[in-house]
Amino acid sequence: MPAGKLPSNPLNLPTIKRPSKSMVEALKKIGSATASGELSRLGFKRCTIIGPTNWSPGIVMAGPALTLQFMPKREDVYNDAEYVGPDKQLHRHVLYQAELGDVVVVDARGEMSSGVFGEMMMTYFKGRGGAGVVIDGCLRDISEIKKLGMGLWLKGATPNFHTQTIQYPYAVNVPIACGGVLVMPGDIIIADDDGVVAVPISAAPELVKKAGEHVEWEVFSRMRLSQGGDLRTYYPLTDEAHVEYEAWKKKQSKKRT
Repeated sequence: MPAGKLPSNPLNLPTIKRPSKSMVEALKKIGSATASGELSRLGFKRCTIIGPTNWSPGIVMAGPALTLQFMPKREDVYNDAEYVGPDKQLHRHVLYQAELGDVVVVDARGEMSSGVFGEMMMTYFKGRGGAGVVIDGCLRDISEIKKLGMGLWLKGATPNFHTQTIQYPYAVNVPIACGGVLVMPGDIIIADDDGVVAVPISAAPELVKKAGEHVEWEVFSRMRLSQGGDLRTYYPLTDEAHVEYEAWKKKQSKKRT
């Protein structure tokens, strides 16, 4: 480790295994709507995170999930004095592990009185290359955080800091529930204006294949519909339209060679 550089995992917390960059980029191009539909057809019925909405319109985000879990305070397990030492605060430690393109996903229990991160924390995360956050809860300093240009999927904003009211950060890189959906550390998160989808790593390769085919025929379908084609013929493609699509695809392939 270079002199002066602090360790990224000083508490030896669980870490994640990151997927290939090509896999993440392929899923980013697919988008949340197509991902949700194709995952459902693959048998994954509950992958859409409900609750957090897009506070960064127009941003499309995809990346592996670093997870953070909050729990309710209880006097025998949470000691306010513990948080006099900043580096004991677990919400810092999920950010220490961040690498280029990572997404922090937080089970903040839907609590609207707790600001999971503030401007300084998010500025640090942005500097680490973080893509954005998905929080079943709130941020504070939201006006300044918006200026960072990261993806922000949240339930809201609050002036309160993270442990000011009724909860505290409990665990890093454990399975969590975010917006009613199980998110495993390392799942690939796809988020855009339509919403947020957590893609199980086991399903990612097949999703890329199926969704890629879906996106391709939708290009053809969209073109025909814009030309006045019949919705019943071109969405979804009938057998007759599929023959037309295959001919169009071959023609496009020849143009590229």
